[in-house]
Amino acid sequence: MNKNDITRVFIASDHRGVGLKLYLYEMLMADGYNVVNLGTDDLNTPVDFPDIADKLADAMLDDTQSRGILICGTGAGMEIAANRHRHIRASRVDRPEQARDDRFHDDINVLALAADDIDIEQAFLCAQTFLESPFDNIEKRIRRIQKIS
Repeated sequence: MNKNDITRVFIASDHRGVGLKLYLYEMLMADGYNVVNLGTDDLNTPVDFPDIADKLADAMLDDTQSRGILICGTGAGMEIAANRHRHIRASRVDRPEQARDDRFHDDINVLALAADDIDIEQAFLCAQTFLESPFDNIEKRIRRIQKIS
């Protein structure tokens, strides 16, 4: 996948993921991606992860060439909330190989990360792999994605 094929990378977190989100925002911008920070940027004011996941899903609704990164303490909350939207295919990832395989097999368009469980370098490698990995655009994979969409 060429970074020019991705129109925007939306990134958002709850209060527990602010530090990791801001780091990834800076690193991905430096890597040449058009990154849109959807908040929150205040680690001292609690926010509910479903609200953040909804905001990212809404931003991605009309932009099929965009990708999203969601961060909360466990990653699971964001993954669950994001997957309630029919156009979102989110996966919680903690290894680059997972990101590659989830893109290849399931065409995930949102990466969920656990701020409490992953170090920043590993998170950046996961994000890079997620953004660079292609989808295996064959009939059986397309058929399966259509069934969940």
